[in-house]
Amino acid sequence: MKITAIETLKAEEFSNVLWVRVHTDAGIIGLGETFYGADAVAAHIHDTLAGRLLGKDPLRIEALNQEMLNLPLAQSSTGAEYRAASAVDFALWDILGKVCDQPVHQMLGGLCADRLRVYNTCAGYHYVRTRNIKPVDTWNRAAADEDEGPYEDLTAFMNDAGALAESLLEQGISTMKIWPFDPPAIENRGLFITKDQLKTALDPFEKIRKAVGDKMDILVEFHSLWNLPTAKNIAKALAPYNPTWFEDPIRMNSPQALAEYADATDVWVCASETLGSRWPYKDMFDQGATDLAMVDLCWTGGLTEGRKIASLAEIYHKPFAAHDCTGPVAFAAAIHASFSQPNTLIQESVRAFYTGWYKELVTEVPRIENGYVYPMEGPGLGTELLPAVFERSDLTVKRSEV
Repeated sequence: MKITAIETLKAEEFSNVLWVRVHTDAGIIGLGETFYGADAVAAHIHDTLAGRLLGKDPLRIEALNQEMLNLPLAQSSTGAEYRAASAVDFALWDILGKVCDQPVHQMLGGLCADRLRVYNTCAGYHYVRTRNIKPVDTWNRAAADEDEGPYEDLTAFMNDAGALAESLLEQGISTMKIWPFDPPAIENRGLFITKDQLKTALDPFEKIRKAVGDKMDILVEFHSLWNLPTAKNIAKALAPYNPTWFEDPIRMNSPQALAEYADATDVWVCASETLGSRWPYKDMFDQGATDLAMVDLCWTGGLTEGRKIASLAEIYHKPFAAHDCTGPVAFAAAIHASFSQPNTLIQESVRAFYTGWYKELVTEVPRIENGYVYPMEGPGLGTELLPAVFERSDLTVKRSEV
C-alpha cells in the first residue's frame, strides 16, 4: 500500500480546525485533525511533509512519525510542525484500523476499561471557534437571549456556578473545570491580583460548595497566565474549597519554577497540553513538578507520541489524562488513546461541543452517558466527516499528490 495524495480541509466557520485526509492506492482514506493556526499547519503539510510521505507505506506509522518530526524546527514543541505531524498520524492510525477492520484502541493494545469517567470543561457553544485564541477576548460568552442550547456553561460558571454544578450532577458528571481567574490575569498582566478581584474569582467556588458540597470535584484552569508568587497566593486562597487539580498556573517552560509551585500546595499540579512531546514531560517528572500528564494528541505528535507520554507517566507512577477542547476528530482519537492506556484517570469533554457543533461535522461522536464515556465502535477512528462538510461554501481544500 502507498500514500497517493494528502488533502487538507478548512471551513472558515471553524477556522481553528484543520482536517487531513491521507489517500492510498488501496482506496482507503485516513482522517486526521489538528487545531489552531490551520493555515500555517496546512502550508507545512503541503510544502514539507507531502514530499516525505507521498509514495510511502502508510502502515509504517512509527517510521513516518519519525520522518515527520526529524526536522530542525520540530523539536519537542507544540508548533505548526508538531500539529501537522499529529493530524497525519491520526490519519495513519485510521488507515491501519480500517485495513485490519478494528477500532484504533484495539490496534493500540485493546481496552483497559469498559468505560471512563469524564469531566466537563465549562465552555460554551462559541468558545475557541474564532481565529485568534486569547483568554477572555475569545470567551464568546452568550447573552441569556442568545443561548444556542442548554449548555452555555461558560456563562453559567461565571454567573451561577452552583446551578451549573447541579446540572452536571444530574447528568452523572461529578467533575468540572473552570477558569474564573483569567479576567484579572489579563487585566494585570499576571503580575498581581487585588483583594476585590480575588473575591470575585473565588465566588464560583463558593457557590459550587454551597450548592452541592463535596459532591463535585473542581479543576482549576489558569491558562499559564500568572507569575509564580501570585500563583502561589491564589493556590492558598483556593485551598479551603478543596480543588482537585491546578492546571497551568504559570508558563510551562520551567520545571524548576513549577516544582516550587507544587511544593507550595497540597493540590495536584497538572501539566499540560502545552508541553509537546515526551521530553518536556520527562523534565517535569524528574523535577517533581507535576502530578499528572495531560496530553493534547493533536499538538504533541499524535497517537504515536501520546501513548509514549502515557507510558512515561506510568513509569513515574503518574496518571494520564487526554486533553480535549479542540475538534471532533481529535476528540475521537483521544477516546481511543484513553481507553488503551492503563493509567488513564479521566477524560476531558465539553458538553456544549459534543452535543453541539461536533455533530455538525462528523458522523459519530463518542457516547457519553451518566458521567462516563464509552469506546468508539467501527474500524479506525470510527468517525468520518459528514458529506455536508464537503459541500460547504466556506470550505478550502488543498491537495498534494504523486
